[in-house]
Amino acid sequence: MPRYKKVLAENRKAFFDYSIIESYQAGIVLKGTEVKSIRLGRVNLKDSFARIDKGEIWLYNMHISPYEQGGRYNMNPIRERKLLLNKNEMKKLIGRVQEKGLTLIPLKLYLMDNWVKVDLALAKSKKMFEKREKIKKKEAEREVARALSAKLKKK
Repeated sequence: MPRYKKVLAENRKAFFDYSIIESYQAGIVLKGTEVKSIRLGRVNLKDSFARIDKGEIWLYNMHISPYEQGGRYNMNPIRERKLLLNKNEMKKLIGRVQEKGLTLIPLKLYLMDNWVKVDLALAKSKKMFEKREKIKKKEAEREVARALSAKLKKK
């Protein structure tokens, strides 16, 4: 049976700000009307990050907008949410995060077989000069593409 995957939110800035080392799939504990709001795409991963607390992994600053028809069942939009991983993955991540300079960031939020999942990445922050190099490289590639397309249009 094929697994259905629908991406609901992506953290595109994460690929610019961090070097991704490994990626893990994690479940997420949601309450109230959060799933309905997520299904509508009303979620933001931009400034979110994960932290290890008492042997568990928690996701912070993920904003889920309140569901309009939720009323009193709506939760705090930026509350911390527990991530669900198997025990071996969690032990491995706890050991790796204690290394200097490594952090956990969510890359994307998606539905898989009606379950909300998070792609959690073990990442290292990029230095400013690395970001500048990436921008210069991208601009050079665009210039080459423009020159080629202009040359092809003249023919």
